[in-house]
Amino acid sequence: MSSVMPTYGRVEISFTMGDGPYLFTAEGERYLDLTSGIAVTGLGHSHPHLVKALTAQAGTLWHTSNLYLIPEQERLADRLCAESFADLVFFCNSGAEAMEGVIKAARKYQSHIGNPERHRIIVFTGAFHGRTLATISASDSEKGQAGFGPMTEGFDRVTFGSADEVRAAVTDETAAILVEPVQGESGIFPAAESFLAELRAIADESGLLLLFDEVQCGIGRTGKLFAHHWGTTLPDVMALAKGLGGGFPIGAVLATENAAAGMTPGTHGCTFGGNPLAAACANAVLDVLLGDGFLERVIVVGNRLRSEVEGVVRDFSGVLETVRSKGLMLGMKCVCNNLEFVNAMREHKVLTVTAGDNVVRFLPPLNIENEHVDQAISALRSACHDLSQ
Repeated sequence: MSSVMPTYGRVEISFTMGDGPYLFTAEGERYLDLTSGIAVTGLGHSHPHLVKALTAQAGTLWHTSNLYLIPEQERLADRLCAESFADLVFFCNSGAEAMEGVIKAARKYQSHIGNPERHRIIVFTGAFHGRTLATISASDSEKGQAGFGPMTEGFDRVTFGSADEVRAAVTDETAAILVEPVQGESGIFPAAESFLAELRAIADESGLLLLFDEVQCGIGRTGKLFAHHWGTTLPDVMALAKGLGGGFPIGAVLATENAAAGMTPGTHGCTFGGNPLAAACANAVLDVLLGDGFLERVIVVGNRLRSEVEGVVRDFSGVLETVRSKGLMLGMKCVCNNLEFVNAMREHKVLTVTAGDNVVRFLPPLNIENEHVDQAISALRSACHDLSQ
């Protein structure tokens, strides 16, 4: 019996090595990894530039805490600000931590400007923001909340995509609006740019902060460095994690100087956040993502992947219903149980991951090639054929 707490529905398989988009078992079986550790290993496994950056840093200094300046962290913050709306960055270890920081920053902002009563945050149906007590309260998941009540107070839920409901939900106690530009865990639902623009207008009219959760959809996943770069709407505060470290744990809260005005020494902290190892890995990820043509290539490959998947959906309408995607963030709604579909894909040596709305997700490394798309589609067709029998 395993001594690991049984909080995961694990598959009875383990991997001992990774190379590019592939994972290998101890027995030498090779699997095409279209999960990327749930949108984390965005450059695949054992990417040479990341390995070099990590090992070089590991040979000099691992950790000092945030009591002192960390040069790689300073460089990372400067680069993230230069590529975004932000003036300041706070570093942590995970997406849930980043979202906790976003929520705290919004409440602290209102208190700092003299409105301590404004603490409530408008959130959306289908939202997923993490697994801490505050973030499961902000999320729309009965399963995730079950047994952990009472929920953290201060979140008001409205329909994703409805600006009218947002306007109606604003009260004298509202501090902010929190949204994912692309909802990932609920089944890959991109927000319309017009909706995000309306949220920005509502926030400005009502003295609220606009908060973006780009933990899953950020860091190149959609073909832009940040998903909201597909439009012109900018947030006041944003959470990043997952792909930021290429597999090394790191999260970040990006904010304008105005929105972060209340975040002064002692108001927030993180022992490990942005330590030399994590910052070195994240800088290495940015080296690759910001290279000439990289993100444009993500869009091209993402479009091809979607087109090929749409062809499979047409041919196997009794197995797959629809496909939704943004860049290399793709979801297929299943007719059968989505976990059954994931198992069928694994039989053909391709790893996928479930999502809400009975969806199976493809979240491949951002640097996959056409040959990997071909392999994925071949396995997809085979799995659909198996399930249609």
